[in-house]
Amino acid sequence: MSKWLRFVVFAGVLGLSACQSTPPAGGERAASAESVGLSSERLQRLTQRMQEGAAKGEYPGAVLIIGRRGKIAYTQTFGTLNPESKTPMREDAIFRIASMTKPFASLAVMMLAEEGKLSIVDPVDKYLPEMKNMQVGIVKSGADGKPALTPEAQRKRMTVQDLLRHTSGLPTGAAASPNLIKRMYAEAKIGNRDVTSDQYIAALAKMPLLHQPGTTWEYGASVDVLGVIVERVSGMPLDRFIAERITGPLKLPDTGFAAPAAQGHRAARAQREGPKNVVPNIVPITTVQTFKSGSGGMVSTAADYARFSQFLLNRGELDGVRLVSPKTIDLMTANHLPPGTGIGPDMVRFEALAPSAEMGQGFGLGFAVRTEAGRNPLPGSVGDYYWGGAQGTYFWIDPKEQLYVVLMMQSPAARLPYRFLLRQMVYQALVH
Repeated sequence: MSKWLRFVVFAGVLGLSACQSTPPAGGERAASAESVGLSSERLQRLTQRMQEGAAKGEYPGAVLIIGRRGKIAYTQTFGTLNPESKTPMREDAIFRIASMTKPFASLAVMMLAEEGKLSIVDPVDKYLPEMKNMQVGIVKSGADGKPALTPEAQRKRMTVQDLLRHTSGLPTGAAASPNLIKRMYAEAKIGNRDVTSDQYIAALAKMPLLHQPGTTWEYGASVDVLGVIVERVSGMPLDRFIAERITGPLKLPDTGFAAPAAQGHRAARAQREGPKNVVPNIVPITTVQTFKSGSGGMVSTAADYARFSQFLLNRGELDGVRLVSPKTIDLMTANHLPPGTGIGPDMVRFEALAPSAEMGQGFGLGFAVRTEAGRNPLPGSVGDYYWGGAQGTYFWIDPKEQLYVVLMMQSPAARLPYRFLLRQMVYQALVH
């Protein structure tokens, strides 16, 4: 291993993360990359490519952690924390993780299921009676040629499992969508973070479903609803439940729904990007939102999410703290999409990461899951599971290889290219 790369791999040991109260994944560092089956020389390819990307302005800055066989194999920062001030990226930078919130909310549901307080086979309206009479919207052309909506009763009641695997029929609103129902959700401001949980459900219950529950994978509002179920069943606000039952016990000090004002200087910021060359609209990490979104409301650091990933890789336990049984993690990370499940036409935007049979993937209870070898163009293993956030964050866990990877950055434009890049660059560094 070169002297320079040794510095890269062991930067945390040498004190670059001394301000961080809890080291990643319990803090145990690999004696060398080779000791956990990685090549130092090949890891340097990854480092160089990430550095080149930051230098070219492909993304503003990032923190990357690779864990293998229970130890930290690689941790590095790239680019800038703040593109305007040119402040270098720091290991303890705090990011908006958007949809990487979903595994936390899903885990909360499964913890309540283990306690016998809910069952994922139950209909959603058992816990949220306001949603009992939601109907499916059938869109057809009216006499005037314009799209018109005809209501249709649910053929199968939406279940908690449907929410966990995104087969509830609940979409995300999109003002520019050609789909009438998605435009309706946008016009009704479903997902507005300035409302209470009860107000959110009351507004949602008036909307039509996009699909019959259980028939189609459609990424949408499902996990926001799960978060409200956690609140109703536990009697605790979602942020408090996650803090007291998950992030506290697992020692994730920088993970929550907002960072303290005093930590604002650690915020990773976005750069101008996209066809309009504008800074993406990312909620500041210190902003406290009224509605605690189970779908996408949280902030975290690479170190915290590395610990969470190791917890998942350990099948529900970390540093002697067990939150759920191994079988619960096995259930969450298995494919729950029945044969013949459709996928919404807009979901093509996920490309190689889509949970479709075509891509050899499915969806579990909080994660996308690889189900077959050979169909997907990206390297991985059958049984690996993953998800990412709209602002650029991404993680995956490969139980077969005893591997996890956490990428934190704030760049919507770069998120897919770098997810694809990382899959290739990490697996090429595995040598045994």
